[in-house]
Amino acid sequence: MSAQMLDTASAAPNRATEITLLLVLATLWGGSYTFIKIGVETIPPLTLIAARTLIAGLILLAVIRWRGLRMPRDLTAWRRFLAQALLNSVVPFTLIAWAERSVDAGLASILNGTTPVFVFLISLVLSPGRSPDWRKGLGVAAGVAGISLIVGFDAFSGLGSQAIPQLAIVAATIAYACAALFGRHFNGMDPLLPAAGSMLAGTALLIPAALLVDRPWTLAPSRESLMALLALSAFSTALAFAIYFRLIRSLGSVGTTAVSYLRVPIGVVIGLVFLGERLQPTAWIGLGLVIVGVIAMTLPPRGRPAAA
Repeated sequence: MSAQMLDTASAAPNRATEITLLLVLATLWGGSYTFIKIGVETIPPLTLIAARTLIAGLILLAVIRWRGLRMPRDLTAWRRFLAQALLNSVVPFTLIAWAERSVDAGLASILNGTTPVFVFLISLVLSPGRSPDWRKGLGVAAGVAGISLIVGFDAFSGLGSQAIPQLAIVAATIAYACAALFGRHFNGMDPLLPAAGSMLAGTALLIPAALLVDRPWTLAPSRESLMALLALSAFSTALAFAIYFRLIRSLGSVGTTAVSYLRVPIGVVIGLVFLGERLQPTAWIGLGLVIVGVIAMTLPPRGRPAAA
């Protein structure tokens, strides 16, 4: 995309298009929890995620070749791709897929929508001299309270039967937060390159593990699970990454993080409509607190432009 096209995309007359793409991205990522829920019914989590990263990586690689770009060949870049893969796909994808064998897709989307909260908290740990303003501090408190209500107080005492898979999703969320911070290493690189590189590096780790643990040649996945896998790979992973990196250029990183809280209610609605899921009253309260917390965390400081 040329510089002139990028300037046009970020101009005020086209802002409606960018907001529409932001909603599309939120829908794609919000729908991923439902695709995973359907996929793991007959496909083991490790095999599902290995296939997801492989298909998405190949699609992104095809787009890169179509654009005339080349993947890096130096060892340093691929080491970083591998680290990004562990944080952004291998660990969180596997944890979420495993957890959704017993956790509803809507609940998974709520828990996973708190990534900006953990990004902020980890940033504070890495920058001791930095002090949050009252709005961000309120966002942290609201996010933590929301997670507590969603998981349930029995989870903290070890009595809840769903405590471990729910906390696995929280762990995946923390991995996503670390991946967002580690992604700063790719600032000088076309965004599609680390996207494809991390997917392919993740595939190299996941396929041998899936072959050893799941023996996928012995599986008999249903047609619904296969269709969910294809949709998850093509739309919620490859296409979502393409839209995401366009929005980073046009809306800026601050504006694009709005997808983190937009995808939470979208994911819940998809789970309710298509899977017939239900949430406890405390989970609905937690949902509201999480959305308020993430919005407070991601809005730019007053007096600064939204797109840095």
